[in-house]
Amino acid sequence: MAAPDFWNNTERANATVADLKRMRSVLEPYEALVRAVDDAVVMNELAAEDGSQSALDEVGNAVAVAVGLCEKLEFAMLLSGPHDQRNAYLTVQAGAGGTESCDWAQMLFRMYVRWAERKGFDLELIDENRHEEAGIKSSTVLVKGPYAYGFLRCETGVHRLVRISPFDAAARRHTSFCSVDVAPEFDEDIEVEVRSEDLRVDTYRAGGAGGQHVNKTDSAIRLTHIPSGIVVQCQSERSQHKNRATAMKMLKAKLFQLEEEKREAELRGLAGDKSEIAWGRQIRSYVLQPYQLVKDVRTGTETGNAAGVLDGDVDPFIHAYLQAKARGTLRNGAAQDAGDDA
Repeated sequence: MAAPDFWNNTERANATVADLKRMRSVLEPYEALVRAVDDAVVMNELAAEDGSQSALDEVGNAVAVAVGLCEKLEFAMLLSGPHDQRNAYLTVQAGAGGTESCDWAQMLFRMYVRWAERKGFDLELIDENRHEEAGIKSSTVLVKGPYAYGFLRCETGVHRLVRISPFDAAARRHTSFCSVDVAPEFDEDIEVEVRSEDLRVDTYRAGGAGGQHVNKTDSAIRLTHIPSGIVVQCQSERSQHKNRATAMKMLKAKLFQLEEEKREAELRGLAGDKSEIAWGRQIRSYVLQPYQLVKDVRTGTETGNAAGVLDGDVDPFIHAYLQAKARGTLRNGAAQDAGDDA
């Protein structure tokens, strides 16, 4: 970085800086842990000579600091996947159920926005398809920040809500489903071949915020990759060209991710992670009535503070998933929880 021509190639320089930050995120906690352990050892030796309660208390405090740093280092090591350090495309898609599911999709999307804000991540809205009455049919946002993908990849799957529907005049209990899809953001030079004959391009009039221009021109882009069935769309820019470039970047990221999952599944002799998140097989249940409970069926992690989770307190579920995956204790499938429709 001290070389005079380091910043001549901006993209390569930024990649180098990102790599340096990633390495520091592991090395610095390790160095801090070594220092804390050394301090605890010295404190223990002094306490053995002194024998006073205050000296023993200092040893306890030093050990507590070391334990905390050890847990921090352990978590940093869990985010060591090849793409964990990247930004992430997060898409929330409403399931069947009309207004009820679209409202749930908006609640879920807000949950991730609040989580990202707490982390200090930047957000860029890529696409949003609102429902006529309430909520969203789908929404995609680019989450920018260190290890955004490493955190959010844990959230891929189907999320299930049980509540008294605010749209039901009879105040009956309803179950709604939404899917969450997460893909890493790759550089422009990612090597993924997309043949023109495999691609269907649709343009449409963008909706939502953006002024009169965005609503009067067919600037929004939808790309459908016919062989895989992957669909991406973008309407964040006024320029159709810019929207197409962003959509193509998203498509390549999803195709790259799909190929990696296939290779990993072949190595493990499994059907792949996608089989665990098929539509209707939830990874997490959010019950608001007749009681409050959020439970992750993959790890067994649960809390009665449903309001806190929906306000962005998702970290306990993310941490539990990463730890369970590292230990090989993830549960397969999605057993039905209490709280089904009456």
